[in-house]
Amino acid sequence: MTSLPQGRAVANGTRQGADGLSLAAILFAALCVLAAFGATVLVRSALNHLNAYSGSWEIPLIATIAVACLLFWPALRAMTYSRKARGFLAAGDAVHARIDTAAAKESAVLTFGWGVFFLIAIGTVCFVLLNNAEVGKTFFFLPLMLEKWPLVVKAFWNNVFIFIVAEILVLIWGLIVAILRLLPGPAGLPIRALAIIYCDVFRGLPAIVTLYLVGFGLPLSGLPQMIIPPIAGLFVDDPAVAAEYAKIPLTWYCILALTLTYGAYVGEVYRSGIESIHWSQVAAARSLGLSYLQTMRYVIVPQAVRRIGAPLLNDFIGLQKDTALVQVIGVVDAFNQSRIIASNAFNLSAVTIVAILFVLVTIPQARFVDKLIERDNARIRAGG
Repeated sequence: MTSLPQGRAVANGTRQGADGLSLAAILFAALCVLAAFGATVLVRSALNHLNAYSGSWEIPLIATIAVACLLFWPALRAMTYSRKARGFLAAGDAVHARIDTAAAKESAVLTFGWGVFFLIAIGTVCFVLLNNAEVGKTFFFLPLMLEKWPLVVKAFWNNVFIFIVAEILVLIWGLIVAILRLLPGPAGLPIRALAIIYCDVFRGLPAIVTLYLVGFGLPLSGLPQMIIPPIAGLFVDDPAVAAEYAKIPLTWYCILALTLTYGAYVGEVYRSGIESIHWSQVAAARSLGLSYLQTMRYVIVPQAVRRIGAPLLNDFIGLQKDTALVQVIGVVDAFNQSRIIASNAFNLSAVTIVAILFVLVTIPQARFVDKLIERDNARIRAGG
């Protein structure tokens, strides 16, 4: 057990650390106020250059400095708690000294946390207004964005179609790959080897390379013209009509390439979920007379899917973003459309529209993934 002098020594060392942290918090708050003042000078200069400055702008500028001054409140509280801890320590009350020391550190850290947030916020504004707002004009030229927004949104629906269809196919194909990779016994060895090779190859290939090979390679190889017309001829009497089916739109080649790429990733996610189910459940199902596929269908896969919801959604968020790569084979998606606009206008604001659209689509899903993870963690803590 720690002796009383040793306890006081520890409390004194902790209190001295709180003193230093409190002083640093006050200095950091002062730095934030200076940064806010400098940001207001930069904003005034940029607005004057744009001939957009008026007296009403002083309200948000003064409010920015006032917000920075609010950071002194937790910093001064930290100093107050630190002084109280010093008094308790001088009186021999180590318990209250430690309590106030902890409160001082918490208030100081609060200053640092909100201060960093404030500096990043005003730093972003300053970045946009650098070089007399030329940076803002390059990326956020509102007249061009308002004019071209409908055109980019219309092209973005092509991305939406690609990732929705690809996600459905990836869900099915990834599950097939996972089940084939887990086939039991010596008879399943060749199939397992093929599934492993497929996963290794397509996880190693960059998505843009797969898109290029599929999007340009398959049409050049003549495989669609060789395979599709005979199959279509079984249902259509006119050979010319059957030949038309071989003219596959580039969008479907993109869907095929993304399905092959993300099928390898999702197959591994499925496999990890299946292998997380205790082996006794497989043994119990097989002992009841269920085949391997029946065991997977009715017992294992339903439980595995519950566990891999969050990783699956993370992969689908990546798939949605990778639809911007389809422009490499000439599909007119949102990114390709924005590039055309940017090359004509010598401005990247149209590309910013694409960035906003993708962020608007992915952020709600990211928050949904967080909710799923929280729910799973809560279930695990509850022993469910």
